[in-house]
Amino acid sequence: MTKTYDVVGIGNALVDVIAHAEDAFLEEMGVERGIMTLINTDRARELYEAMGPGREVSGGSAANTIAGLAALGARTAYVGKVKDDQLGEIFVHDLTAQGADYFTPRAPKDHEADTGRCLVLVTPDSERSMSTYLGVSEFLAPSDIDEIQMARAEWIFLEGYRFDGPDSHAAFAKAIGATKRAGGKVAVTLSDPFCVERHRDAFRTMVREGADMLVANEHELKSLYQTDDLERAMALAEAEVPITACTVGPGGVHVLAGGARVHADAVATDVVDVTGAGDLFASGFLWGVVTGRDWMTAAQMGNVAAAEIISHMGARPEADLKALVGKVAV
Repeated sequence: MTKTYDVVGIGNALVDVIAHAEDAFLEEMGVERGIMTLINTDRARELYEAMGPGREVSGGSAANTIAGLAALGARTAYVGKVKDDQLGEIFVHDLTAQGADYFTPRAPKDHEADTGRCLVLVTPDSERSMSTYLGVSEFLAPSDIDEIQMARAEWIFLEGYRFDGPDSHAAFAKAIGATKRAGGKVAVTLSDPFCVERHRDAFRTMVREGADMLVANEHELKSLYQTDDLERAMALAEAEVPITACTVGPGGVHVLAGGARVHADAVATDVVDVTGAGDLFASGFLWGVVTGRDWMTAAQMGNVAAAEIISHMGARPEADLKALVGKVAV
């Protein structure tokens, strides 16, 4: 089948509400620092009302990656559930304006849940603490997976956060099967160490049996393989997955692929907000892989994209990402 898309992403369709906050506010509100915590509707309203002035921008981990890829010139599509409401309209507009296709059926106006949102508190050290109300994104079902669309993808990119949901595992299995039968490849991002802990067995099975690429940070990878030794975690991943990209924050990224291992230093920048750093690393790295770059160049492309996103508030590119990444993709 003709490949219409370079990458199709599947994940939680969310709108981010991002605000600055002091550590004392996190403590007062009982927000766990530096991680993503799932919250219900009442908690979402409580925290939203207590937050300072915020900025609303479409988010969701895989959606950020797809937006970044679209900005780089990739042919992209996204699968994620929103409601036919105001935030749902914002999400769809922002994503399609980047050039990505979006055809997932929206939940009706009378659905009991609303479009999901992620309340992001950024402390003075640029760390982000996220309280996520999944809303209707949690109800992504196998029926929302278009097997023809999956078959037309060179790669699909699966967001670990989406493992929280009643039908998520079945939806991912359907997407993987349709992609693989058509000769496509599967990339998986682990998203969060606590997400890994909630679904470790399912993650391990999917990574071992279905993934062609694993994207994770050091904490997520160590959680997956239940070790405090990063070298051991990377070795275990290398034995199970053809391509592993493990980011180590300011330390850059390690890429293990085809028996080779490269390390690319992080790109120096003024850090404003680390929200989306891993998402945009995945954009640049995947684009490098799709366009046939060597591993070092692909890693550097990912680091450049990550540096752009942490230089401002929000997880969608503001600079000319294609021009920035193009400087290393020669």
